[in-house]
Amino acid sequence: MAFVGKKFPNLNVDAMNEMGDTFKVNVLEEAVNNKKKVILFWYPKDFTFVCPTELHAFQDALGEFEKRNTIVIGASCDTPEVHFAWLNTAKDNGGIEGVTYPILADTNRNLASTLGILDITNEEYDEETGNVIVEGDNVTYRATYIIDEEGTVVHEGINHMPLGRNVNEFLRLIDAYTHVQEKGEVCPANWEEGKDAMQANRAGTAAYLASH
Repeated sequence: MAFVGKKFPNLNVDAMNEMGDTFKVNVLEEAVNNKKKVILFWYPKDFTFVCPTELHAFQDALGEFEKRNTIVIGASCDTPEVHFAWLNTAKDNGGIEGVTYPILADTNRNLASTLGILDITNEEYDEETGNVIVEGDNVTYRATYIIDEEGTVVHEGINHMPLGRNVNEFLRLIDAYTHVQEKGEVCPANWEEGKDAMQANRAGTAAYLASH
């Protein structure tokens, strides 16, 4: 189910931070109540391989997201305790020590299930009842959501497990959507901050294509 153009689900989820605090986070409320954009990125599992590179990459770019009035939130289906153990594991030992943004611990998988991002490729079903008799891996794909200040999803994307994300692309998308909000123009292919945008009409398209 695609959520682009719709409100992000209104659900409370456990979260953990680097101080060892466990608290509830509602992504929709984070956006609406703070009048900020939110980037929520899901990764499959703590203490794995591609995942720590992504968490550190988002941490390295945290200042750039903050300049863009954007909150960063990570998420997986691990427990808060496992998150805290990973947060206390040094980077050179595969850990995420130094990550300061909150990480959701969606252990009951309510939000991940609602979003439809769980890997269920290994699930088996009873042919008569349709009930699950063998659960899938019960981890999420690398799903990413950008939510605007009104709580509307303006971007969602899903990578398979081996494919790490390019954090700069999400900064570009936030810049593009902010330009749309502020200027009323649309952003063509490969648009970056400072480049020409276009009017959303036939004349605007013609003028843009004629000059590029």
